Amino acid sequence: MGINTGTSAAPETTVTAADARNAAEAARETAWERPSFAKGLYLGAFDVSLIHPHPEPSAVESERGDAFLAEVDAYARTLDGARIEREDQIPDEYLAGLAKLGIFGMKIPQEYGGLGLNLSYYGRALAILGSVHPAFGALVSAHQSIGVPEPVKVFGTPEQKQRYLPRCAAGAVTAFLLTEPDVGSDPARMACAAVPSEDGSEYVLDGVKLWTTNGVIAELVVVMAVVPSRGIDTQGRKTGGITAFVVEADSPGITVEHRNKFMGLRGIENGVTRFHQVRVPAESRLGREGQGLKIALTTLNTGRLSIPAMAAGAGKWSLKIAREWSAARTQWGLPVGEHQAVGKKLAFMAATTFALEAVFELSAALADAGMKDVRIEAALAKLWSSEMSYKCADELVQIRGGRGYETAESLAARGERAVPAEQLLRDLRINRIFEGSTEIMHLLIAREAVDAHLAAAGDLASTTATLQQKGKAAFSASGFYAKWLPHLVVGKGLDPRSYNEFGPLGKHLRFVERESRKLARQTFYGMSRWQGRLEYKQAFLGRIVDIGAELFAISACCSRAEMLRLKDPTQGRGAQKLANSFADQSRLRVQALFNELWHNTDDADLTLSKALLQGDFAWLEEGIIDISEGTGPWIADATPGPSQQEDQHRKYR
Repeated sequence: MGINTGTSAAPETTVTAADARNAAEAARETAWERPSFAKGLYLGAFDVSLIHPHPEPSAVESERGDAFLAEVDAYARTLDGARIEREDQIPDEYLAGLAKLGIFGMKIPQEYGGLGLNLSYYGRALAILGSVHPAFGALVSAHQSIGVPEPVKVFGTPEQKQRYLPRCAAGAVTAFLLTEPDVGSDPARMACAAVPSEDGSEYVLDGVKLWTTNGVIAELVVVMAVVPSRGIDTQGRKTGGITAFVVEADSPGITVEHRNKFMGLRGIENGVTRFHQVRVPAESRLGREGQGLKIALTTLNTGRLSIPAMAAGAGKWSLKIAREWSAARTQWGLPVGEHQAVGKKLAFMAATTFALEAVFELSAALADAGMKDVRIEAALAKLWSSEMSYKCADELVQIRGGRGYETAESLAARGERAVPAEQLLRDLRINRIFEGSTEIMHLLIAREAVDAHLAAAGDLASTTATLQQKGKAAFSASGFYAKWLPHLVVGKGLDPRSYNEFGPLGKHLRFVERESRKLARQTFYGMSRWQGRLEYKQAFLGRIVDIGAELFAISACCSRAEMLRLKDPTQGRGAQKLANSFADQSRLRVQALFNELWHNTDDADLTLSKALLQGDFAWLEEGIIDISEGTGPWIADATPGPSQQEDQHRKYR
């Protein structure tokens, strides 16, 4: 069993923008075999039948799920979130309790020892645990949503499922290792290498992975590494490329070199993991060589829904504290909540919290039903929820005033209620970066949203095509647009009788239908104006995405409110009020975004930023002291080789 150790690391290469783009494109799911409500929003095809009636679990699923949530709630009330904040670690006995409860196997099928819960109940459990301390949510979602269970469940062989899933369900914590010191959302730069043996029986891993959530305590990890190309295999397929492996965390050559600390999420077991000549059996490879990035992105399609679930929980907690405080605190003869300046904040928080829950519940229900393609819905839910829940937390801190900035420990020490508002703000900040930053999510969703345009435009959307090629593409595209554009002129949104089954909320769905067609037209105008340069108009594309996100949120609110009304008319009337308020607020944001599409400072800002990067305004930075200078390089050295650090890995069971 010879090992090819001649190349233990990826060769030094210059990765161009085209290389990065091609790597991302190769990993995309290009087929749309099932309908997508959100994709339709961007194409001017608003189809409310795809989300209404609101999908609901079966009676059996609800009974099992509700019983489990009751157990989670009871156990969570015995946990001390303040202890985690003080000790910067989830105690081992808490981890053992979670394992006993079945938390680590919530989404794992029952046949493998898991609970087999759907995404809706999984997310609700995360919200409960996250309200005690967000580190619980990070722990469970990193394990269950993107760690070993999900990719093995979707892509694993029968043997791999039998080998790994029961362990995971029983409490073997797992992690997902993709990011490297010099690799974030650009996988073309990946340096971690997996060199196959001559007989193909195993691979040798070398490299360094950064921000390995759960990596400090994980028993199993999913590692993404580059396998060198060896031409075509015996089945006529390309070899090499970014590949996924399931690796035992205690394998010789693996060292957790550092446990990272952050501004929030104290207690998260996040580290730096080094692989040096780590031998991984070939049967531990997930999927084919070169399929790793596709596995990662497919896993994230539904894995991202953990963040909207926890965001909804954070919104609920923020609203509860803000409401109770605003009624208890009196200023100038009135409870502060009765002053308009604070009342508007409360109204925003209430309406937005309803929307946060609606967006998560609808996205999860659509994914659970399995009849729709939810890749855009899940991405929109992650993007929108991470931004809006943070705004709710920020408003809570503002409403609480000085007490919002004061730590819960300090409040308790001087005899007041220990409200960790500032902690929530710190903890939620990472959600705008986790699992695709807001900026990356804008680009990812925009790519899917304009997919039909790019397919129709062909070489028109290329920056390297010749004039002759562009001429042929223009002739071909004219046929598509001749059929498509007329459908964007009129629609049900112009008929005041449309969507009347939603009662007073029908007007908002008519608005969504009209604005969906307008959004499609504006996207077409952008495509026509910039053609291949559209991909560089990231601010424009970001606004396009944000408009679609707001329209999706309005739709989710209307669907959920109507579902609640049919179940309980009393609660339904309250849901209608919340949905109506949210839609009114959202409509103002949509109108502002449409205006900013063409009236903005984007070009001037780009010119200014380029001059700034060239050092033209270095004088503006004079008069301060940069205490970080001399403390180390911007990016740590990740040269492959044996570790020089003490292993920080620990076992909790």
